[in-house]
This record gives sequence, structure tokens and C-alpha cells, in this order.
Amino acid sequence: MVAVEVFFPDSGRLEIGDTLYPSARALNGHGDSVAAQVFWTSLDTGIVAVVDSATGETRSKAVGTGRLQARFGGLRSNPENVFVFARLDSARAAGATRDTVVVTPPDSLTKADSLSDSLIVKAWAGISGAPGRPVVYTAAIYPPGATTFKFVPKATVLTDANGIAVARFKFTAAPVPDSVVVSAAVKRPNGSDVPGSPVRFVVEFRP
Repeated sequence: MVAVEVFFPDSGRLEIGDTLYPSARALNGHGDSVAAQVFWTSLDTGIVAVVDSATGETRSKAVGTGRLQARFGGLRSNPENVFVFARLDSARAAGATRDTVVVTPPDSLTKADSLSDSLIVKAWAGISGAPGRPVVYTAAIYPPGATTFKFVPKATVLTDANGIAVARFKFTAAPVPDSVVVSAAVKRPNGSDVPGSPVRFVVEFRP
């Protein structure tokens, strides 16, 4: 054996109290995996604690970056980072949830007034805003048709230091829609929704 290759679900991102189940395999000189019992160790036990060294079951304990290492005999993997975040409690709108956009003339696609007001979402962890959390904006167009659109600055926005994410909706090709329902999803690292997610906004367009 010449190397130990490590795999983390959800890119090694956890919330406090979550459990990580990593995997690893031993590789020979040809890069092929071989049968081997791999054991796990935490290098930062205050942040992540290995509950079972044989399976790698690891519990997150505190916010921060912890490191796990896999070993087979005297062979060890590079320390791999596990990112632990505060547990999200909820998500909700931090501004108006309805907006009316007036487009004049109706076929103008370049005027600034074809851009919605800010669609603001706040992610909460306890009494504080949760930074660094992805908020994913999607849109349902009414009536359905050939309208194309984009979110400004983009469809996935990370919350700032105060737990705030901001995006704006802009249609980019006619026909002008009657209305758009925007959904802003805030999810845990394991992909589950937090209470209050998705946050919904309604944007109406008028000539």
C-alpha cells in the first residue's frame, strides 16, 4: 500500500450535533484499491470527535474547522478538513415579499426598472444571523412561455456576516411576464430545509 484516499459526504460540512460518516480506501502502487481495515483519528477533538475509529463515525462538537486522519498500519492520509457551523434555526424574509416592476415601453429590456427590488433572506442560528450559508434562488414564471431571466448578482448567494443574502430578479428576453414567484431555499449541509425555507417572493410586471 502506498496511499490512503479519503472521501467526505457533503464536502465535510456539518452543523453542531451532526454526525459525519467518512469513507476511505487503501491504494497500491498501481492506484488500485485493496481490501484493508482503515482506522480514523480526530486531530482536533474539541471540534470533531471520532465515536468509532473503525467506521469513522464522527460527531461535531463546536464551530470551527477540525481535521480527520485515516490510517492503515503505518500509512496515514493527509489531514482532511471538516467544517462545523452553528445549527440553523430558521430562515425568513428580511424585507418586502411583494414587488411591482413597471417596464416602459413593454419591450424594453435594458432599462434599470426591469430589475426587481432586493429579495432579502436572513438565515438565523439562535439569536444571530448565520454567515456563509448558501441561499438558492429559483423562479416560476406566470404565464409560462418563452421568457428568459437571470438573478443579479447570481442565483446562489452566500449570507454575509449578518446572515443576509440579497438577489434581484431581471427578465432578459420578452415576453414580459405577468408575475414571477421567486423561491429562496436555505438548506442545511445535508440538504434538508431549515424551518421557513423556502422563502417566497412575488414580483409583478406592469407596462
